[in-house]
Amino acid sequence: MNESTFPGTQHLPSSIEPMSSPTPEPSAPGHPFDAAPGAEASSTPDSATAEPDAETTPTSHRTVVPHSYAEMPRPTAKLTAEDVQPVNDPHGAIKIGPTGRPLPDLPEVQPPTRRGPAQVIAMCNQKGGVGKTTTTINLGAAIAETGRKVLLIDFDPQGSASIGLGVQPHDLELSVYNLLMQRDIRPDEVIRPTKVDNLDLLPANIDLSAAEVQLVQEVAREYTLQRVLEPILPYYDIVLIDCAPSLGLLTVNALTASNGIVVPLECEFFALRGLAMLTDTIGKVQDRLNPKLEIVGILGTMFDGRTTHAREVLDRVVQAFDERVFHTVIRRTVKFPETTVVGEPITTYAPSSSAATQYRDLAKEVLARCPAG
Repeated sequence: MNESTFPGTQHLPSSIEPMSSPTPEPSAPGHPFDAAPGAEASSTPDSATAEPDAETTPTSHRTVVPHSYAEMPRPTAKLTAEDVQPVNDPHGAIKIGPTGRPLPDLPEVQPPTRRGPAQVIAMCNQKGGVGKTTTTINLGAAIAETGRKVLLIDFDPQGSASIGLGVQPHDLELSVYNLLMQRDIRPDEVIRPTKVDNLDLLPANIDLSAAEVQLVQEVAREYTLQRVLEPILPYYDIVLIDCAPSLGLLTVNALTASNGIVVPLECEFFALRGLAMLTDTIGKVQDRLNPKLEIVGILGTMFDGRTTHAREVLDRVVQAFDERVFHTVIRRTVKFPETTVVGEPITTYAPSSSAATQYRDLAKEVLARCPAG
């Protein structure tokens, strides 16, 4: 995988300002970013108490986010009833989308010309309830509709993605936990097909929570998921990882195994504040574990254009990440909870709904940035 996997993307957006890092506190044993042994011995007593030099102090990237509601910008996008239309306007008219930018004319996705090796994309946000699982399931189903072979990895001990595709986690004999921790388990013993053509699932249950502790004692613990995925990548075009709402060792494994990241972001102030911590973690993984990791895009979810607050948050994300923000925005709808009950994606439960159209448009944007086949 070369560094042009995602055309036009960068490791971190230009609006993330470098700031001098404070003197780091000692890491707890087993943390995925522990310092190398002997690193403390190289420091002299003078250097430990001296003021940091601006030219030599290491820097870390932090997102410029507002510290209070008073710092939020006024929304620039004026939404009308036309904004419920899909990104591809059938009449060819140029209109402004909810992100305040002209909506692009996305090309129709062509059928794949070959199979694999798969692009691996992590759905990551340490804040819970932002739409990671919903996006993973429905984006995977929308990509599968284009004829591409998709593997969805449930990497959350809660097993929400498995439930959303009709699999009961407590009934599983084998899960992604067994694949990670047992060398004699093959991927084909754990992967199961779904009701959606071209979409397979690597399910999870509460057993996966034990892996967070057990992996601490493993050699090259951050590369465990990458190791078990390598044999199956030639058989898929896209692999989507539904990460747990944390920045622990499981999430670090997912980022290390991935080529790109999609960040579902609820259009709400607290979710915006969490982006700084997430981009810090992404920067560390890029520097220390996976230099080819790139941000594919930031996805606004649970958007309600009738509220000024939602538009303010979306405006601020666009200011900070610019073209990293997808033009497609996922709006609130009662149909998403209904799909969980029936155990299928929105593209099959309500294929003609606006929500299904939004995820098909998102699939076009993702494939345009991350060509597969």
